[in-house]
Amino acid sequence: MTFKLIVSILTLCTFNFLLMDNIAQSQTSAAATTNNCPDLLNIKVKDINGQEVNLCKYQGKVLLIVNTASKCGFTGQYADLEKLYQKYHNQGLEILAFPSNDFLNQEPAADEQIKSFCSLNYNINFPLFAKIKVKGKEQSPLYAKLSALKGGPQWNFQKYLINREGKLIEKFAPITSPLSAKIEKSIKLEINK
Repeated sequence: MTFKLIVSILTLCTFNFLLMDNIAQSQTSAAATTNNCPDLLNIKVKDINGQEVNLCKYQGKVLLIVNTASKCGFTGQYADLEKLYQKYHNQGLEILAFPSNDFLNQEPAADEQIKSFCSLNYNINFPLFAKIKVKGKEQSPLYAKLSALKGGPQWNFQKYLINREGKLIEKFAPITSPLSAKIEKSIKLEINK
């Protein structure tokens, strides 16, 4: 009986040690991922549901970052962004949409309303984030970095293409359709690297 008890205790201790070691390795790995994250992506933002997201999560993906608005002449681009997402998502493309009210108050809605609008009207599946400032004194850290590298957004639906290494490759004008040959060619080039 005593021998079985000792074996049980040793087994339990070994299990606990292995579990704690696994947790420590997991935390170290997560920290290493953040530490190896490109500067441009090492930013915390809130998704449309208010949950904090570190953009390092998208490291290794080709990203198209877009500032959006629901009352803009370019709002119909949501449909084309979704088509682009469906076409290239399985090959490594992520589209990150950041609603903004910075241009003629064309996104006055609250996050929940924006989410509902995008879902009902465009059935979007790509990541949608909480409304942010893309210019001015309260400009978000992400857009401050994008602006420093390639200039700030000129209007709603400015598109920034980021490669798998987290480098800003190209900036596309708001008028440029997400399905334009220019954008698709650039995305394919980055996906296939």
